[in-house]
Amino acid sequence: MRDGNEIPIMGFGTYEMEGEEAYRPVRWALEAGYRHIDSAEWYYNEAECGRAIKDFCAATGTPREEIFFTTKLKNNHGYDAAKASVRKSLKACGLNYIDLYLIHSPIGGRQKRAESWKAAMDAKAEGLVRSIGVSNYGVRHLQEMVDAGVELPTVNQIDLHPFMTRQEIVAFCREHDIALEAWGPLVRGLRFRHPTIVALAEKYNKEPSHILLRYSLQKGYIPLPKSSSKQRIQSNLQVFDFELTDKEIAELDALDEYLITDWDPTNTP
Repeated sequence: MRDGNEIPIMGFGTYEMEGEEAYRPVRWALEAGYRHIDSAEWYYNEAECGRAIKDFCAATGTPREEIFFTTKLKNNHGYDAAKASVRKSLKACGLNYIDLYLIHSPIGGRQKRAESWKAAMDAKAEGLVRSIGVSNYGVRHLQEMVDAGVELPTVNQIDLHPFMTRQEIVAFCREHDIALEAWGPLVRGLRFRHPTIVALAEKYNKEPSHILLRYSLQKGYIPLPKSSSKQRIQSNLQVFDFELTDKEIAELDALDEYLITDWDPTNTP
C-alpha cells in the first residue's frame, strides 16, 4: 500500500454476520488459509471476529501479525466521536491494534468527513491503527482530500465487479496510488447465471464465483468474498490455478450496468 504496509490480496468479508454467525465462518476462513478479515463497527461483529482470530492464533501458533484485520467507522459525527469509535472498536476486537481502519462512507458532509479523517490520522500516529483508508468514496470525496493536502487513504473499499466497473473512481484511485478493495465481488450472487459468466465457468471448469474473483484479482483489486458455508469459504480460494485472457477481462468489463447490489453513497454531497 502507499504507506509501505502490506495487505493480503484477498480478504474474507463478514457483512450481515452477527454473534456466533460471525465467529464460526471467520474461524473456517482462517483455517482455510485466509489471512485478511474485514469487519466494521456497523456489522456488530468486531468482538466475534477478534475472538476467532485470537483463538485461531492460540490453537495454531500463528503470530497475530500474520492476520490482517480491518474495521470501519460507522458514522461521521465529528472528531471526538470518531476518536471514541476507534478506541471502542479496538477494545471490542481485543487485538491490540487494527491493521486497517476505514471511514465507512462519505455520508455526513464535507466538514464531518474531514474530522473523521483527522481522527483516523491521529489514531494512526498513536499506534492504535497501522493503516487508514476510506470506503464508498466517490471522486468528489477523494478530490477533497487531495485539495486539502492531507495524507491520502491507502484504500478505497467500494462495490466493484463486472456489472459495476466504476471507471472514473478506479482511474482516480490508480492515479493517486490508492488501492481498491471490492466489497461485493460476487455480485451477491445476482449474476451467477449470466451467459458470459456461465460460459467462462464452463470453459475453465470453475464456478461462477471463481470467474468473478479471478476478474477482481486480475484487475488489481482486493476482493472480499463472504460466505457462511464452510465449503464455499474454502472453494473461493481456488482461483490461483487459472487465468482469464485480456479479451475475456474486456468482455467482462463490457457487462457494466451500474448494478447496485446493496447501497451506493459514492455521490453523497
